[in-house]
Amino acid sequence: MTTTVSANRKGDRRERELVNALDEAGFAVMRAPASGAATERELPDVLAGDGEAFYAIEAKSSAGDPIYLTGEEVEALTFFARNFGAKARIAVRFDREDWYFFHPGDLYTTDAGSYRVKKETALADGTDFSEFVGETEKVTLDEIGGGGAGGDAVDPELEERREILEAVRDGHMPVEDALDVL
Repeated sequence: MTTTVSANRKGDRRERELVNALDEAGFAVMRAPASGAATERELPDVLAGDGEAFYAIEAKSSAGDPIYLTGEEVEALTFFARNFGAKARIAVRFDREDWYFFHPGDLYTTDAGSYRVKKETALADGTDFSEFVGETEKVTLDEIGGGGAGGDAVDPELEERREILEAVRDGHMPVEDALDVL
């Protein structure tokens, strides 16, 4: 019983940490009361929005062991997010690491129907906090330009970037590969 209480306190502390970090990043944010325990309805742990994007977030933390979510937790999150008009996200944090975010559809599904995130998967494939809150700068095709209209010389480096971004846009190259190339 002491272990469960201790784990719950740590989870509550981590959820408050996430709420504070999102608040500092300029999001309107709230932590759901008892995340479903205080109501019959399943609620996400955190609701956050910045006027452009709105998220329903299930937050999980671990000392280093893989993080598991039940199929019911993920279904409840996606149901709530869809009906609320938010994007469903799973936020995971391992000790001595930052928060990483996943779309529920990007999580590994076990044979038993649970969802799993390993620490190495979070670090390699998760969206880190800076990217999630929009602090990283993304280059669009419009910013690069479409070529040399009017006889202007085309910068070969900009042309290469434009081609890479078009490949991502058209589904011919995964975002991860484009990031490696850029």
